[in-house]
Amino acid sequence: MLIKSMLRPLLLQTKSKSKDVANIVRCSSSGCLDLTGVYPPICTPFNKDQSIAWHKLDHNMKRWNIEDLAGYLVEGSNGEYCYLSKDERIELVGAVKSHASSDKLVLAGSGCESTLHTIEMTNLMAQAGADAAVVITPCYFKNKMSSAALEKHFLAVADASTIPVILYSVPANTGIDLAVDVVIQLAKHPNIVGIKDSGGDITKLGSLVHGTKDQDFQVLAGSASFLLPALVVGAVGGICALANVLPAQVCELQKLFSESRLEEARLLQHALIAPNSAVTKQLGVPGLKLSLDWFGLYGGPCRSPLLPLTDHEENQLNKAFETFRK
Repeated sequence: MLIKSMLRPLLLQTKSKSKDVANIVRCSSSGCLDLTGVYPPICTPFNKDQSIAWHKLDHNMKRWNIEDLAGYLVEGSNGEYCYLSKDERIELVGAVKSHASSDKLVLAGSGCESTLHTIEMTNLMAQAGADAAVVITPCYFKNKMSSAALEKHFLAVADASTIPVILYSVPANTGIDLAVDVVIQLAKHPNIVGIKDSGGDITKLGSLVHGTKDQDFQVLAGSASFLLPALVVGAVGGICALANVLPAQVCELQKLFSESRLEEARLLQHALIAPNSAVTKQLGVPGLKLSLDWFGLYGGPCRSPLLPLTDHEENQLNKAFETFRK
């Protein structure tokens, strides 16, 4: 009961922080793009016929824009980017940019399997309005994705990209964990400004922060389940699936940390673990989309072959969110 009473004001908070600038250029003191804050990797809304539901994207963006989010990741794993056509991927970036408020960054997942197509996609997304590209590790030929191959790939993309590049390591999906020594080497490139690491290894995150301390390089946690410990070891924020559904609470966690209110932050971090696990490793995108529907946003169906949740899975999801649905 004590935990619930301490959490209640945090669960109800929806207050957003006002910004002074109309056309923002977010830069840190070191000069690179400032990635500080929380970003939801937004879901791509589909109609029942699996076409993109553009009007529902507008609905969701209006809700997210009032939150204290730093921006959006378009076409991360939760955006089902692997099921989108080239034209859809580019059009989606442009649509999000047009709907995003002026204080929000738009990060675009531009990764493809080949270096050639990744460069092409990155620059097309830049033309569509992306502020930075989030580039996932190529993985189809994972046994040949050596450190040398990955380093060559990312350096070529960074050389050719017209916008800053953020590395993306998500071993649960790709089977490839971008090594610390590779990241430290890549961080020396002036157009590689950060990494989203979804592996959950706090020792690795701390090593990345320490190893790149002399570079204009920032580390983002790839999940709300370890956002607080990531911040403690020096991460500047997170790209967190749960921020689609509970943006105020995930942003509040970072705010509590920044204000050194660590006991409150610890309690909130604990509360976020169950719903975050449910919409990521347990139930994935179908669970994330259903939870959006529950919280007044639009989740809708996934593209085939992803299936909707079973009744048992839906009950599991409901239990994970019970603290936040009261």
